[in-house]
Amino acid sequence: MLIVKTNHKILFQNSNNMHQIKDNSIDLMITSPPYPMIQMWDEMFSKQNPKIKEALENNNGDLAFELMNQELDKVWNEVYRVLRDGGIACINIGDATRTIDKNFQLFSNSSRIITHCLKLGFSCLPKILWKKTTNAPNKFMGSGMLPPGAYVTLEHEYILILRKGGKREFKTIKEKENRQESSYFWEERNRWFSDIWEGLNGVLQKLEDKNIRQRSAAYPFELAYRLINMFSVKGDTILDPYFGTGTTMLAAINSGRNSIGIEIDSFFENTIKDRTKKVIEDSNKYISNRIKEHLEFVKDREEKKGPLKYTNKNYGFKVVTRQELGILINPLIAIKNISSNEFEVEYSEEVTKEKIS
Repeated sequence: MLIVKTNHKILFQNSNNMHQIKDNSIDLMITSPPYPMIQMWDEMFSKQNPKIKEALENNNGDLAFELMNQELDKVWNEVYRVLRDGGIACINIGDATRTIDKNFQLFSNSSRIITHCLKLGFSCLPKILWKKTTNAPNKFMGSGMLPPGAYVTLEHEYILILRKGGKREFKTIKEKENRQESSYFWEERNRWFSDIWEGLNGVLQKLEDKNIRQRSAAYPFELAYRLINMFSVKGDTILDPYFGTGTTMLAAINSGRNSIGIEIDSFFENTIKDRTKKVIEDSNKYISNRIKEHLEFVKDREEKKGPLKYTNKNYGFKVVTRQELGILINPLIAIKNISSNEFEVEYSEEVTKEKIS
C-alpha cells in the first residue's frame, strides 16, 4: 500500500471539547500539556478555573495541584473518547518541584495523570524516561553539600504510554502490507524501545522567535517522530490536543500520517505556517539521513559479523530481519493549503536508490 496524500488540520479552540472529532476516529495521540505546578503555567490554569489562583494565593499547593490536573482530566476524557480501540496515547509530562509556604516538595504530575487515565479505562504500558540535555550536571536545589538540606535535581521527563482497549489487529491483506511498509529498522527498534531516551534533537525543531520559545513547551522533533513510527502505520491519524508550534504535525507529515492539532492560542498560527514552508526540504533530508544511517549500520555489522541474510525488496539493501523486507519511506513532493488551517501533502509513490543517495 502506497501513501499518496495526507491531510493535516489545525483547530484553534479549547482542547477540552473536541466535538468536531468523531468517536473512535484517532489512531494515536501525542502531546505535551501545560505542566501543573510549574509557575509559567499558573496564569493559564487560573483562567480556566479561578479557584486555582485562590488556592495558590492561600498557599494551598495540594489543592492547586489537584484543580490544575482536573483541567487536564477534561482533555484526557476527550482523548479516550476519540481514540479507536487499540489506539495509543503518549503524554510527555514532567513532575514539578515547588516551594509553597516555605515547604519545598514534589508534585507528581505523571502519577496523577496515570491514576485518572486508568479510571477511564486505559491500560498503562511501560513508560519512557526522557533525559533532557538542557540540564547542567552541576545544577542542584537546596543547601549544597550540607545534609540533609539539598534535593535531587529533576533531569528527566516522562513519556506516558497508554492504550485504549486491546492490542490493535491488522486483518486484511491491504492492512498487513501497509503495516509492513511502515515498519522500522532493527537497529532503530533497539534504540527506540529502550525505556531511557537521551540526546534527542531534530532539524525541524529550530525556533527563532524568542517569545514562541518562552510560551512553548515543545519537545524535540525526534521525540514525536519516534513515537509516531513506533505506534502507528502510514495513513493513520495523529492527534495533538496541545498543538503549540506544530512539532507533532511536522513529524506526522514526515512519516506519511494524517494529523489533527488543537491549539487555544492563535499566537502560534504564523509560526506553524512558517514551519510548513521548509517541511519538504527538511523532511526529505531527514528521511535521507535515516537511510544513510541504516547503510552505515549494515556496513559496520557485516564487517564485524558477516553478511546479513535478508534484502529489503524496495531499496535492495540488506536488513537484519524478515520484518524489515517491506520498509518503504515515501519522500515528500508538495504541500499546499486547502483551507486557511488545513494542509495537504503529496508523496512520491516509489523510492529509488538515486533519491536516497
